Amino acid sequence: MRTIVPKQLISVKKDIQLHVVNRSEGCPAWTNWDALAAFLNESLKPYEDTLADIRRGIDDAFEQRGGRRGFVLIAETDRRPAGALVMLRTGMKGYVPENLLLFVAVAPSLRGRSIGRRLVRRAIELTDGDIKLHVEQDNPAQRLYEQVGFQSKYTEMRYVR
Repeated sequence: MRTIVPKQLISVKKDIQLHVVNRSEGCPAWTNWDALAAFLNESLKPYEDTLADIRRGIDDAFEQRGGRRGFVLIAETDRRPAGALVMLRTGMKGYVPENLLLFVAVAPSLRGRSIGRRLVRRAIELTDGDIKLHVEQDNPAQRLYEQVGFQSKYTEMRYVR
């Protein structure tokens, strides 16, 4: 079982630092979880979830399931988020993958600099077991996910009330 240092800092590029956080109290001092949720909400457009759902997803990443927590990756430039990723542990294995890549986004002004790719690759390194994610069929990020090894396995269907 891997242990993630609560507030690990990794150099991604000269001007981008990557924070690995697996406890709610580990948020970098220059931001907070509400601000990060707002960043994700804005940067995920037009595929964003509600601000409340994003905030709840961040909180869920820190819940312990199956003896382990998920994590949040934050790419930082000049004390501002350049990108972020939220990974949940499902506590399951086999019929449902052990990990759910819930959100990943890069600031629109910083896209094309491999920040998203680095976030996803680092998330893969930090997880044991399979990872699933949901992506809209017309989302250009689908190409990135395929390039780093994700494969389409199922078509998701929902009954929405």
